[in-house]
Amino acid sequence: MPQTDSALELSFRMGQALLENGAEISRVQETMERVVQSYQVESFNVYVLTNAIFVTGTEAGVEHAAKLKHVPSTSTHLGRICAVNQLSREIAQGEHTVAEAFAQLDSIETLPYSPLPLAVLGCAVGSAAFSYLFGGSPFDAFVAFFCGLALECYLYFAGKRGMSKFLTNLSASALVTLCGGVLFLCGLGHNMDKIIIGSIIRLVPGVALTTSIRDFFHGDYLSGAIRMLDAFLVGGCIAVGVGFVVKVLSTLTGGALL
Repeated sequence: MPQTDSALELSFRMGQALLENGAEISRVQETMERVVQSYQVESFNVYVLTNAIFVTGTEAGVEHAAKLKHVPSTSTHLGRICAVNQLSREIAQGEHTVAEAFAQLDSIETLPYSPLPLAVLGCAVGSAAFSYLFGGSPFDAFVAFFCGLALECYLYFAGKRGMSKFLTNLSASALVTLCGGVLFLCGLGHNMDKIIIGSIIRLVPGVALTTSIRDFFHGDYLSGAIRMLDAFLVGGCIAVGVGFVVKVLSTLTGGALL
């Protein structure tokens, strides 16, 4: 079955693109069902989990057996999710043939993440802003800015090395706490806690937690529980990384960080 002629394959790939970029389960299933309905596929059944898609269907009188695809979780890319959603709306309005939709999807799947310099700057500015927002002084925000610079550079390095999510969050939270602690001991900043809070905001799994709650509301309890557990484990890794470094520095300096 040629890939560019199959509405089932198009639906499958669109669902995969949504899932691997962080979309909630209900959105993935709804998009896939909308696509096959638009191309008048005879029958279609889909079951989606947080890291897998199961599909069966009948197209052009040919019954296709269950197709399973493991979809590993990657970084959230809201731009790709938005683009796939827009493509599904255009398909529902009859604006694309299957081949044209495949061409659009190929372009969507290659949408890049933010370039490294912009990502580093964004992380630094965000860290400084959150540090100030949570009650820190301008000097605390200044320190958090440099911690954010170090954090995003480290995350880029960890991503290139293929480090696991939990080890990455554990080591990254320890790194920014160490950077903030050293600068604080050098006389920069007034509140160590505000520096740390601003610096680790980049690591907080807010999107994953929000998505898990949305999955619960849509009745996808298994996927919601998996994502919520993942968010809590990431949060635990962040807490361990921060706590360990604070404890070590406090012990070495006689409580100067407290």
